[in-house]
Amino acid sequence: MLCDRSILQYIQIFLEINENSLKRLNGYLENLQKPGFRSFKPTRLTFYVREREQSPSSVQEPFGAAGFRAVSFTLHTRDLLSTVLDILNSCSLSTDHVQSLNGSVNTQSKQETKRMFHRPIKWDKTYYSFTGFKDPEEELEQAQRMETTLSSWLDNNEKSATKKLEDSLPLRKELDRLKNELCQQLQLSDIRWQRSWGIAHRCSQLHSLSRLAHQSPEVPKNAKGQTVIFTDRSGMNATGYVMLGTMDVHHHWTKIFERLPSYSTLQKKVLFLEERISELLGGIQITYVEELQPMLTIEEYYSILDNFYDQVHNKRLPFHPNSLRGLQMILGSDRYAPSLHELGHFIIPVMCDLVTLQWFIMDKTQQAREKLKRKEESILLEKKLIKAVTKKFCLQQLYKEPSVSSAQMIHSCSNLLEESLPYLQGMHLCISHFFSVLQDGDLCIPWNWKN
Repeated sequence: MLCDRSILQYIQIFLEINENSLKRLNGYLENLQKPGFRSFKPTRLTFYVREREQSPSSVQEPFGAAGFRAVSFTLHTRDLLSTVLDILNSCSLSTDHVQSLNGSVNTQSKQETKRMFHRPIKWDKTYYSFTGFKDPEEELEQAQRMETTLSSWLDNNEKSATKKLEDSLPLRKELDRLKNELCQQLQLSDIRWQRSWGIAHRCSQLHSLSRLAHQSPEVPKNAKGQTVIFTDRSGMNATGYVMLGTMDVHHHWTKIFERLPSYSTLQKKVLFLEERISELLGGIQITYVEELQPMLTIEEYYSILDNFYDQVHNKRLPFHPNSLRGLQMILGSDRYAPSLHELGHFIIPVMCDLVTLQWFIMDKTQQAREKLKRKEESILLEKKLIKAVTKKFCLQQLYKEPSVSSAQMIHSCSNLLEESLPYLQGMHLCISHFFSVLQDGDLCIPWNWKN
């Protein structure tokens, strides 16, 4: 039998593993909802869940003695529903409710067929007026019209959000202090986070980096002038940011800082390939757009560029020099046909047929230029509206989730300017896809809120 102290130690380890797995799961689900590419590597996760009934053999096992069992599974699905079902099944949790939602969609046609033969009695409206009975159709329509409004939601959640925000203020100040100190000490360009971690988690990550800098002051010197981003992986990403994996120990971070000179060499190779491909394709800019693509390491991005360069170099396409200057193109490995994104970027598969590529770009050139022009206008308008909303409601911060487009942000901000919402004063407001109060008091509202 394990002593109470040992059990507590095991529980602490399990909680840390669960927390890290939740962060990775959150990242996977966020990527599923990203517009653009859908390229995911299988993700192996482990959770420790509490046993409902302890088996006799578990007395001799530390995991069983602590009352937990390990559940491991690999995420590889490309849609939210399949992913959620896989997780619930792996943890031996009920999937009835989720499957019923899916089943209601799949069996809709069958139900409609059945209704032809088993229709309920539908009375005329005068029947309900005369008898005083309630019209079920009218009740259903009324319930559908009763959506959550922004004002009512703020009325119900303002107190809890204010309390959480006040409680988080000391940690917010600590976060700003740590970030500024580390940027100055290590001469970093910036420190960022890929995920929506809470203030406490961010402070913890900065404390870890600070300890590393004090224990091995020579190691982080290679990061001078770099942007450091805390994420799920360690290395350098396609945009050249130094990635520090939040689940890695100091030893892994140390190796990344030591490898930065070699990453600098790889960055130069990436720039060279982008320029050469651009020259072969009429001056179109080859770029990596983080908002539209999954997180790629610089090694992965270099491999994509190298494969594509071999193709276009071996079969030179007849583009006039600089005829496509001002246009932008991003490369992906999970598509089979080229497309034009609503923001004006050409999305080109690495293994795209070059004749198809040539005709597609020539056919969509004018449309791409128009979309890029609208994007630039939207960005300027979005910044102007964010500034106006922040000023009107005296917000501490106004920001949006990565999955919210510029057009959606403009729509939301324009409508906010027409409202009088005193509860927003002094708050942190996030434009999202749902209503929520975050753990540090940030208010999340859907971009298409109603009032």
